[in-house]
Amino acid sequence: MQIIDSTSYRYRYGSVSQLPAQSPVLRGEYARQRVLRAAIEVLADHGMPGFTVEAVAERAGASKATLYRRWTSRSELLIEAMDEFASRPLPVPSTGDLRSDLIELVRGGEALLQEPRFPRLMAAFIDAAEREPALQQLHAAITENRRQPVRQILDQARLRREISSTADLEVAIDMLTAPLFYRRFIAHQHMGASYAATLVDYVLAALGARHGRLPK
Repeated sequence: MQIIDSTSYRYRYGSVSQLPAQSPVLRGEYARQRVLRAAIEVLADHGMPGFTVEAVAERAGASKATLYRRWTSRSELLIEAMDEFASRPLPVPSTGDLRSDLIELVRGGEALLQEPRFPRLMAAFIDAAEREPALQQLHAAITENRRQPVRQILDQARLRREISSTADLEVAIDMLTAPLFYRRFIAHQHMGASYAATLVDYVLAALGARHGRLPK
């Protein structure tokens, strides 16, 4: 699997049009990667109404028959493409400071949501997951993977007694991640330079976190 992180989506993956010309007969791992990139691009650019095997084949420079030999449906193709390019979480920061780690992670999420293609990709995939049970399972798995870095940081802080052992970490994860998606997809508001730090400070205050260990 690959990883979509705070590095530019465009420059990390490029686009199918930037890959060398390929004959209609696609073979091997290079061919698979080319088709999966094309699938991600078609979904991001046209949503589920425009996501067809024919459209992906045209973007990849392959024949429809070639794709159907490997993927029997558009859902099967989409599941593999999302699993390949969107399923891994952001890297876990290791600054040694709870607040700094969380701010870095939140800023990584902000950067990802400010990319021109990734938000369209996620909006289209969320819409698709509401309609197809197989995609719901994948969406749930992707979401859980993206929550894991936050959980790891908070778990470590709890072991260091920087936050209470009774703190509800799942609610804390919701509080740290949900506002980013609300601002981007619902309110369509810009996240300013201080937004990540402000968000983290509010959550840490709710958790009763402090520098140094809490008393036993």
